Amino acid sequence: MDPVTIALALATQFAPSILKYLTNSDTAGAVAAQVIDIAKTVTGKGTIGEARAVLELDPAKAVEFQLAVMQNDTDLAKAYLADIQNARARDMALAAAGVKNTRANALAIGAASLVLVTLVIVVWATNMDDFAKATITLICGRALGWVEQVFSFEFGTTRTSAKKDDTINNLTKS
Repeated sequence: MDPVTIALALATQFAPSILKYLTNSDTAGAVAAQVIDIAKTVTGKGTIGEARAVLELDPAKAVEFQLAVMQNDTDLAKAYLADIQNARARDMALAAAGVKNTRANALAIGAASLVLVTLVIVVWATNMDDFAKATITLICGRALGWVEQVFSFEFGTTRTSAKKDDTINNLTKS
């Protein structure tokens, strides 16, 4: 089994808070290796299979593993927040230089266009079977998620977005 699959299984069972780090294709391998190393260290076992068996049978070791992962979670959160901060800083630097981010604009327009096209198909194609409509609706939902991400990135996700940006800056400096 590959390390990401093993780490996903461990995280799902013992530390669901880190699942978000295992789903990012850029960092999943590194995070998986960290989770596996933590499991081996906590249990004192040489293989992940042995470590997982100990975690499943010994509640005290499972709690110790969860605590170790939570300590590591802070470092993972810092890396994640630094990545977000870098993306925003890049966009601000482009704007300050007078350069338009045409790639981001094209992606946003493409996502919004896909939403409109799928809605038109679902509303006006009345002779489609239920499977086809469900598939198109699923595609529409995913495209709406992309549009939501664009708005969240550009305008912040909540009223406390400025507070979040301050937190990101503070965490990345420490």
